[in-house]
Amino acid sequence: MKNVEDYVRKNRADFDVEMPSDKLWGRIEVGLNQQKINSNRKFPFWLRIAASILLVGGLAYLFKFYSGNSRSELSAVNSGYKKEEMKFASLIEEKKDSLLIYAKDNPDLYKKFSEDLDGLDKDYERLKKELQHSPDRRLVVKAMAQNLETQLQIVSQQLSVISQVDNYRRENQI
Repeated sequence: MKNVEDYVRKNRADFDVEMPSDKLWGRIEVGLNQQKINSNRKFPFWLRIAASILLVGGLAYLFKFYSGNSRSELSAVNSGYKKEEMKFASLIEEKKDSLLIYAKDNPDLYKKFSEDLDGLDKDYERLKKELQHSPDRRLVVKAMAQNLETQLQIVSQQLSVISQVDNYRRENQI
């Protein structure tokens, strides 16, 4: 090996003088083009088709998974839950409206009741957001339904307390 290196160093000038012919460069270029064509055919046609099908199927699955989980409604789990949500929400709003009537006579009591309900509302909204990303959606839906039931119970108790306070005030004034 050392002899070849010494020979190349000594005869360097001879190597630099002569250039390869255009015919040689043409054959090299054709050979390179053949290698490019052959390198493109490493995978059989059926394998490329199978890979395309897998890619399209995977993308469709991901699209369905992420678009399906983006719904934060109770109906995303079961349509019956949506009806219950609407029923509870309407009952809660109806009782909140009744509380507003008493709010004029008992503003401090109404303020305290509103704070309690606002806390439960915030919890409910947090559960709605959690529903989008939860692996166990049924558990979150149960917690949401329980939250609505609790809100309804609290509003009913608040109405009862305000009614009792009003009755007491009326009896003591008479």
